[in-house]
Amino acid sequence: MINKFKNLSPSLKIYFMILAFSALGVGLSSSVVLSNYFKEAYNVTAYQRGLIEFPRELPGVITILIIAALYFFSDIRIALVAQAFGIIGITALGLSTPQFSVMLIFIFINSLGMHMSMPLRDSIGLDIAGSENLGKVMGEYKGVFTAFSMVASMIVFIGFKFNYFSFTSKIKWIFILSAFILAIVFVLYIILEKKVDHKIKSNKKIKFIFRKEYKYFYILTTMFGVQKQIMIVYGPWILIEILGKRADTLAVLGIIGSFVGIFFIPRLGRWIDKYGIKRILYFDALSFIFVFFIYGFLATGFVTGKVQLIGIPVLIAYLIFIFDRMSNQMGMVRTLYLKSIIVEESDLTSTLSLGLSLDHIVSILFAYIGGLVWVNFGPQYIFFAVGTMSFINLYVANKVEIIKSNIVK
Repeated sequence: MINKFKNLSPSLKIYFMILAFSALGVGLSSSVVLSNYFKEAYNVTAYQRGLIEFPRELPGVITILIIAALYFFSDIRIALVAQAFGIIGITALGLSTPQFSVMLIFIFINSLGMHMSMPLRDSIGLDIAGSENLGKVMGEYKGVFTAFSMVASMIVFIGFKFNYFSFTSKIKWIFILSAFILAIVFVLYIILEKKVDHKIKSNKKIKFIFRKEYKYFYILTTMFGVQKQIMIVYGPWILIEILGKRADTLAVLGIIGSFVGIFFIPRLGRWIDKYGIKRILYFDALSFIFVFFIYGFLATGFVTGKVQLIGIPVLIAYLIFIFDRMSNQMGMVRTLYLKSIIVEESDLTSTLSLGLSLDHIVSILFAYIGGLVWVNFGPQYIFFAVGTMSFINLYVANKVEIIKSNIVK
């Protein structure tokens, strides 16, 4: 692995370092960490937890507008702006425990930076990678990100287990550490811009015209927004609210999921190259159906008292939580699917950004609906409903046609 890294081009070396430190910084302020923060620092209810997703996910909706407004910058320059937002937001949360309304403002600022980074990081990585064996390359990218996400989870576990970190102290050192690491990413982007031999600048024009060629990509992205949001918000909330688990427990689950992902994600990239996107989309669809229905049955047992809050049922809940963390890494399949059918190469970043906006529009909506369902009917019905909706993914997997077979099988 070390020898392989040494043989990379200077720009790829820097990019892999960006992936590594980004995973660390994001991992220390991830949605799971924030869920514990909201519970311990502000004692929020399930309904309030859903409402918090509005300022946290709104940046995903407006990302395309901001990136378009900065069209005169290169992708790397915009990534620098994104990092600055992320650093400012998480630093403010680390230095104090502001009023709830003020906290939401800084959550918004931090989230804005993180959401802007997502499509830019992908587009920069695809540009540097070239056009050969994209499945393998994207698998390596995700593998590195997953490995360092595991390191972040280990830091979270150690920090909370041994009381180095606390959400009730004046200074939240976990957020300060996150800000410091994101500052390193900021510097690495500056170095990367000097290393690349061309200006990475994709078309940032806002495109609200939905090309018919991209319709299934938009459906997959929208469905992922629903699926991701329910598991990000209410998956951990089952463990936190009903089972009473704290940040250290969730960090251990993150460590296990990331450890498995280190081997799974690169292999997934090779599977895409070997078996094709269509078959992997089938697997992706079935994985979501499995996760949501099993979690729904467990939630039913927990809230009705028919299943104990200890022992095997809890272990199954842990396993489903871990499996879901892995299934969320399947995003590269959608990116490569779009790459394979792209009409114009300049469409890539703007289409990824538009997809991200669609993802987050439904994320906000379903986070709010999920809170209402939890309070009025019970958490299990959230998971059953989304599990049923996930059959749409199977339909899409059956309908998609891969056009550029010379890029990805």
